[in-house]
Parts: sequence; structure tokens; C-alpha cells
Amino acid sequence: MSCLGNILWLIFGGLFAGLGYILGGLILCLTIIGIPFGIQSIKLGVAIFCPFGKEVVELEDANSPLRLIFNAIWIIFFGWEIALAHLVSAGLCAITIIGIPFAWQHLKLIILSLLPFGRDLRDVERY
Repeated sequence: MSCLGNILWLIFGGLFAGLGYILGGLILCLTIIGIPFGIQSIKLGVAIFCPFGKEVVELEDANSPLRLIFNAIWIIFFGWEIALAHLVSAGLCAITIIGIPFAWQHLKLIILSLLPFGRDLRDVERY
């Protein structure tokens, strides 16, 4: 089921959103100061290509002082706009019954778009 969801996600906007993140990350990597933020943006772009079947995982050192500082800078300059875009997209997707799974994916990506340092999108372990 996650394969079908990922295919539909890519067709209906996920491909362009992921490419936008990657392009923004490459632009950020042009400056030395922007490299850590560009890498996180590229990571988000790759994660957005196929969010179905994955979950947001907090790494063991997610709350280290450096990552907290980077997350604060990220939220101020980039994160809140990206999170707001995902929130609006989730609201639009949730209008229809068919769009509810896509709305859940947007809500999951809000966490990752607000606090990308110390968090990752990984496959769900099935038991």
C-alpha cells in the first residue's frame, strides 16, 4: 500500500516539492555558512519523494546544544514557512476522503520541516 501511496504522492506534487527542497538546498550550499542548512534541505527533499511507510525518528543526540542552535536558526529563517505550507496542504488534502492519507503525510512532514537537525525519516519497522 505504501508503494501505491508514494507513486500517487509523486504524481500529485511530491516530485515538484522534493525538487524544490533540493534546489533550495543546493543554493544554500553556495555559501559556507549555508552548508549545514543546505544539507538538511536536501535531506528533506529526498525524504519528501516517498513519505509513505516511513516515520519521523529522533536521533539520540537530537537535543545537543549545536543542533538546538541550528534548529532555532532554521525555524526563524526557513522552517516556519515550510511548516505553514505543509499545514495548508494538509488542510486542503483533508477536505476529501481520498486526500486524508496525503494530509497525514503532510502533518508528519511538519515535524521534520520545523526541526530537521537531529531528526530523520526512516522506514517503519514491521513486526
